[in-house]
This record gives sequence, structure tokens and C-alpha cells, in this order.
Amino acid sequence: MKILLLIVVIMLFSACQTSTDQTSGNPFDQEWDTPFGVPPFNEIKDEHYMPAFKKGMEENLVEIDAIVNNPEAPTFANTLEELERAGKLLTKVQLVFYNLASSNTNPKLQELQRELSPMVSAHNDKISLNEGLFNRVETIWQARENLDLSNEQRKLLEDTRKFFVRSGALLNKEQKAQITEINSKISGLTTEFGQNLLAETNGFELILDEDDLDGLSEGIIAAAAETAAQKMENAETDEEKAKYKDKYVFTPHRTSMYPFLTQSNRRDLREQLYKSYVQRGDNDNETDNKEIAAKIAKLRAERAQLMGYETHAHFMLEERMLKTPAEVYDLLNQLWKPALERAKVEVADMQAVVDKEGHDFKIAAWDWWQYSEKVRKAKYDLDEAALKPYLSLDNVLNGVFETTTKLWGLSFTELFDINVYHPDARVWEVKDKDGSHLGIFIGDYFTRSNKRGGAWMSSFKGQSNLDGRERPVVVNVCNFPAPVGDAPSLLSFENVITLFHEFGHAMHGILTDVTYPSMAGTSGPRDFTEFPAQILEHWASEPEILKSFATHYQTGEVIPDELINKLLKASKFNQGFANTEYLAASLLDMDWHTIKAEEGVKDTDAFEEASLAKIGLINEIAPRYRSTYFAHIFAGGYAAGYYSYIYSAVLDSDGFEAFKEAGDVFDSELAAKLRTHVYEKGSTEEAMELYKNFRGRQPKIEALLKVRGLDGSTD
Repeated sequence: MKILLLIVVIMLFSACQTSTDQTSGNPFDQEWDTPFGVPPFNEIKDEHYMPAFKKGMEENLVEIDAIVNNPEAPTFANTLEELERAGKLLTKVQLVFYNLASSNTNPKLQELQRELSPMVSAHNDKISLNEGLFNRVETIWQARENLDLSNEQRKLLEDTRKFFVRSGALLNKEQKAQITEINSKISGLTTEFGQNLLAETNGFELILDEDDLDGLSEGIIAAAAETAAQKMENAETDEEKAKYKDKYVFTPHRTSMYPFLTQSNRRDLREQLYKSYVQRGDNDNETDNKEIAAKIAKLRAERAQLMGYETHAHFMLEERMLKTPAEVYDLLNQLWKPALERAKVEVADMQAVVDKEGHDFKIAAWDWWQYSEKVRKAKYDLDEAALKPYLSLDNVLNGVFETTTKLWGLSFTELFDINVYHPDARVWEVKDKDGSHLGIFIGDYFTRSNKRGGAWMSSFKGQSNLDGRERPVVVNVCNFPAPVGDAPSLLSFENVITLFHEFGHAMHGILTDVTYPSMAGTSGPRDFTEFPAQILEHWASEPEILKSFATHYQTGEVIPDELINKLLKASKFNQGFANTEYLAASLLDMDWHTIKAEEGVKDTDAFEEASLAKIGLINEIAPRYRSTYFAHIFAGGYAAGYYSYIYSAVLDSDGFEAFKEAGDVFDSELAAKLRTHVYEKGSTEEAMELYKNFRGRQPKIEALLKVRGLDGSTD
């Protein structure tokens, strides 16, 4: 039902009464006469959000009351389908607000987010804990065997009932009040966590003189100079402007930090920048996240206990492909030992380089990027800097477009007459092989200070066939380096994989073709919805695809076979580090969410240290996310679910192996099955059934171990 969609969009919000004339002249209160239903970003002002939220919530409650008080007996049409139609204005404003609060925020939006958080949380609870509404759904559920429902309708009925039950519909009045209070507290804390993290990330600057740039390439120096110039331009006082004059600035944003850690010969500065990254949210200041993380975890545990579950992880995993914490720990532990052993070998390889250079220090975490790159050059003669000129952003976009064209016959036309929310954002129309419109794709790729870190896919408009054909508007947001001077944005191969990954999510959103909006696109269980994104990553390193897009931005030369071969040979390099840091974060997530309500956590740092000591994480590696900046689990939707990436990796490795077995990575029959049974289906069937319909069997782990070099083979 529609409330499921609302929760995905707004996990942090609640209701407030207002008169209907408050949105007079408000863009959200009007039909958008815009191409393809793209929001009129040029007309939407910050002051429009709150009145639109209030009116949207008011209208939504009126719609719910109409469903509950319908004198006719409950039917699928007058209850389930009306729920799917409810809340259109609220969904409309939420999709715009939350997207911009993440990708183009400002102090006013952050203030609104804090204010709206408890309001929308309470609004959500008014619907999910509405006894009359649940009774109508329950009546239909009890009569389901006598109803002529399609498979999609049966799944919607099952999901809707389950949603109400899991929201507390079967609890008594006192327990429902407790759930509402807990939800409100969690939503406020998660908002605070995310805003603190953004402030911490933007709050550190490594300001350098020319003498501090030893080892850095011209491109990296130019980018740091550009950052300093931008900060100087934005400075409000002469004193502040002078701070950046003729300087070079590096920040804890990955696109700034990783190149510095890789190239800088100043070990002291590498340590300083690295520590600024891993200490985010752990600085005992006004933006510290330690206490917030502990409170969120305890509140989740209390809510799970109220719902009759042992822990929050038990509650969350009931809806995933892996159903219990024991299954998740078993998967992670299968991979942990080989990953850690490989990481220790990688440390020894790097230490050998340090010793050979005559240095008297032991490899530390801030040395990893520089010395792993030296090992890679020595082992494979592969220089990341030699790859980048072939990997301009436009080239890679052409590559991912070409991939989906070969798989499904899609075409992409860039549009220049559509208003966007930021000058960096670009727009394409996506058409099917028969020329019909499939959706709008927006790409927002460059790092900026008012954008949260990481990369993600979201929507400004969802897909539905309930009342006519509604096609989606989806967006990919990334944090890639912006162009510097006359050079285009040049990506690392890791950036390329990220772009293909997020575009896989975008394809999941664009190709979806379901009746009910709450079941569209990425609405399935977390450990399945990463699969459509991750399987697309495999095509990024296929020589056929690489040679179709990777041309030198200056000479036009196609990437040489020699460089492709080096890249492929090095594909399993540094997998000890990559898997160990990820698995450590996944296990930390599970530890946070298997605490019991009566336990709680008094000292976040001590809890984290114990978690990592238990698995034997080496000092040279930090978990990919420490607790205080683990936004996936404390400000996002991955609580007890960060493991999803590795379970989806089992699926994507096994799934791509099917194409390899067919002898053609663009095998038309397999591509059609992948589209039909995965990308188009949303959550209209159980995830495992969708995978088996594509693959013909359940997934096996062997392909993943082989891909990541954890099967005992050497790289």
C-alpha cells in the first residue's frame, strides 16, 4: 500500500493541522505542467516545504478516514487500492525535500528537517497504528482464499497486512503509545546524526603551502588549488580570505583524501588527514555522534522487544532473504578468515617496500593507499594515474549507456531544456527499444560541500500502472572529482564501478513495470535490491565494453589492450583490505543491532573496540565505517542490513557467471530474463523466487569467492 512507499521516503516524520489556504501559490499545490513530470525546481523555494508538508499530511489523514469510514464492506479495491492512491501530495513534497536535503542542502533545509522529523514520524504512526484501517485489511486477509486476486494483488495484501502487524497493530493501547514515542525519538536522532556527520566532514581542512606538496601530481595540486580558490571566494571576511590565498586545501571527502593518501610523500600530513576522517563524530564536541548512536541502538532494541522480538536484528531480518542473525553471522564469518589472512599478506608486501626504501617505520593505516599502490605498480605495472585519462565522466556514461543498450535495447537522449536543482545535474530521457518512453534519468556527479558523502539512487517520481501509465524520474547522486581547468572530470576505476553500480539501481527504478506504486523499483528486501546494482558492475571491466568507451581525453586513443590486461590481472589486488574493512563494518552493524533492550551501550568507543577485537581486526585497517560516521545504519535504511552488499555479491557473482557460462556477456535470452524477472518486478514476488526465475536455481557462493580471490587462488 502507499504507506509503505511513504515510509521509505520519510522514515523521520509526523502530522500537524493547518488550513488549506496555506499552500496558495505553492508549486506543490499545483499540477506540474512540466516535461515528464520533473519537479519545477526553479519555482520551489525553501518556504514552500512546510506548508506543503502540513497540507499533505492533513489531506492524507482525510483520505485514511474516508477509507476507514466507508460503509461498504472492505474489498481489495476500496481498501488496498485506495491506500495506494492516498498521500499523493505528501509523497510529492517528500520526494523533492529529502532528495535536496541530501544532495543540495542549506541551513534552512537542515532546520526544516529537524522540525519535520517528529511531525512526520507521528503522522506515519497515526496511519500504521490506525485500528479501523487494520481491521479492514485484516478482514480482506481472512477472506483472501475466496477472492479472485492476481499474484501481484495477493503479494500486496500480504505485504500490507505484514506492515501493519510489524508496525504494532496487534499491540495494546499503551504499547502503541510507546511505539509512537520511540519512533519519534529515533527519527529525531537519526536526523541529528546525519547533520552532525555533514558538519564534521566539512569541518576539517588541511591547508597546505607549496612546500607541502611533495609527491602530488599536477592534477591533484590543481584540484586542491581550486578548492582553496572556491573557499576564498565564499569567505565573508578579509581575514578568512587571507587564510586561503595561495594555498592548497584537502578535506576528508574521499575524492580529496584518497588521492592525497596515495601520492603524498609527507607521512605526517597523510596521518593528519586520515585521522580527521576516522575521527568524524568522535571529537567530544557539539557534533559528536557517540551518544546518539548508542541511543538509537537502544531505542531500536526497546521497540523490537515491544514487538515481541529478541533484538532489532531479529525484527529486521524477518523481511530479508537471510532471515536470522545467525544466518548473517555465518555468511560474514565464512568470508572473514580468508579476507583477513589475505590482508595480512598485503601488509607484509607493503612492509617489504617500506624496508627496501630504507624507512624505519611500520605500515600504519594512513600508509595503506600509498604503499598498496607501490605494490600494485611493482606486481602488475599498473598505474592508476595512467588509467584516469581514459576514464572521463562522459566516456564512462557512454559506456554504461552502451551496456544497457546492448542488454535491453535502451536509448538515452540528453535534455537541456529541463530545470534542475543544481547546475551540476544533467538530464536524459530513457526510451525502450520500440521508442516508447521509459523514464527520466538525472545524474548529479560532483562533490560539493552541501552534499552528503557517498553515492546513491533515489526518485523524484515513482512508477505505477494503477491509474494509467506513470513512468518514473530517478536520480543518481555521486561524489566524483569535478573538472579542473580544461581537463574533464577524470575517474578512478573505483569511481567507474560506483557509477555502474548506481546506474544499476537507476535501471531498477526505470525498468520497473508494476501496478502498485508501493511495489515498484527498489522496494524489495535490502539484501536483494543491491543485486540489480551490483550485477551491472561486472560489465564495467569487460574488455568489449572498456574499448567501446575508454578513449584518452586528449588524444582520442582507445585504451590499449596492454592496459586492459594489467587492469584485469590486478582485479583481485588489495581484496584483503577491501573485504576486511567491509566485513568489519558489517559485523559491527550486526553487533550494534543484536544488543537487547535491557543492555544498551554506555561507551560507544569501548563497544566498537570490543566488536573489532573479537574478530581480530588488524591495526592497519579500520572498518569501512566507524560507529560515529556509520550513516548507513544510524541515518539511513541499512540497520542490521549492511551485510546486504555481500549477500547481493553472492547473487551478482553467481548471476553474472550465467552470462560467462553462456559464452556471451550480452546473451539475449539471459538479458531478457534478467530484465523480466528482476529489474521489472519490484517487490511483486518473493526475492528468492525472482532470482531463481532468472538463474534457474538458488545462488551459490563459489563464484563470489573466485571473483574476489578468496578461494585460495593467487592473483
